[in-house]
Amino acid sequence: MEAGPRDTDQEAPDARHEAGRLSPDGPDEHTVVPEVEVELRPARRLRIWQLAPIVVLAALGSLMFAFPLAFEFGDGGPLVAMLGLLISGCAAGWGMMAARRVGHTWPGLPARGAPERPDWRMVGLYVAVCAVLVALAVWRVARLG
Repeated sequence: MEAGPRDTDQEAPDARHEAGRLSPDGPDEHTVVPEVEVELRPARRLRIWQLAPIVVLAALGSLMFAFPLAFEFGDGGPLVAMLGLLISGCAAGWGMMAARRVGHTWPGLPARGAPERPDWRMVGLYVAVCAVLVALAVWRVARLG
């Protein structure tokens, strides 16, 4: 006896496959399944090695800003507080830059390269909140000196 492929249609004529009949070179033309595109790259997210230095700098800066203001550290208090505020601001900017790089946006602002325009009310709200926070920080540090 020869070893070779079996013709199952001769042995079981009732068996029909969903893919259709096979020809010697593959499936029939009418049974071609449409291709499905799948994204092979993983979703872009902030990794722990990106977040750790940002969180550490923000915590260090906020502690440097808060302790001299809360406990009156002598003549160097305002200087340490302003340095802490600077480090906190740098950490916040670094975090926003890293988030934008992976595709995150602020509410009301379009993604980079998008055709829509930013919502001017949200931009105004962001500017107002930042201005109030900076004014309060400078006012508090100025009162120490």
